[in-house]
Amino acid sequence: PVLQDLNLEMLRGTRLGVAGESGAGKSTLANLLLRFYDPQSGGITVDGTNIREVTLESLRGQMALVSQEVVIFDQSVAENIACGNLDASREEIETAAKAANAHEFIRDLPESYDTRLGEQGTRLSGGQRQRIAIARAFVRQAPILILDEATAALDSKAEAEVQSAIERLEEGRTVLCVAHRLSTLRNMDRIIVLEAGRIVESGSFDELLQRDGVFAQMARKQGLA
Repeated sequence: PVLQDLNLEMLRGTRLGVAGESGAGKSTLANLLLRFYDPQSGGITVDGTNIREVTLESLRGQMALVSQEVVIFDQSVAENIACGNLDASREEIETAAKAANAHEFIRDLPESYDTRLGEQGTRLSGGQRQRIAIARAFVRQAPILILDEATAALDSKAEAEVQSAIERLEEGRTVLCVAHRLSTLRNMDRIIVLEAGRIVESGSFDELLQRDGVFAQMARKQGLA
């Protein structure tokens, strides 16, 4: 078992950060919520309904995922953004791109929103690919947002550009944010710290620093405390 004795409740509209060293079970938590696999024991409910009792389509329709690995298809920019909502109009796609801080670099591409991006988006930088992923999440309009190491692969300049778009995306949504880089959890309402699949600490960013436990030790390693 990866996660053990885990009991966790998230209220609608709250932002929950998940911290821990590599292998602690952070991404497993996100994968279980999306039903990439199911728990061997126990259960997960959304609004009191076990997620195994609804269709994958209806479950994932309530969620948007922005992860470290962004899949870009060999299609136009507009088509790539519309992966978040296949019924999206061009106006909705452009509105999502603006919210994701992506509109300006898209406009500078040879054919703007009609530019084909090539396999895995070879035309784009890492930060630009990530902003396409955020635009997908905006156009999806899902109430639950899952961020899985969304800025882990970016340098500090690209991270700053992407982080401002993520903060805009988080507004009014229930957020589960998995991060190894603790600075990205500063604005979370609550943070849980996983160690060997168990919750060992819980509190706000400042509370956890003051507690001088596992979280504070990780923060010191990253120059945050």
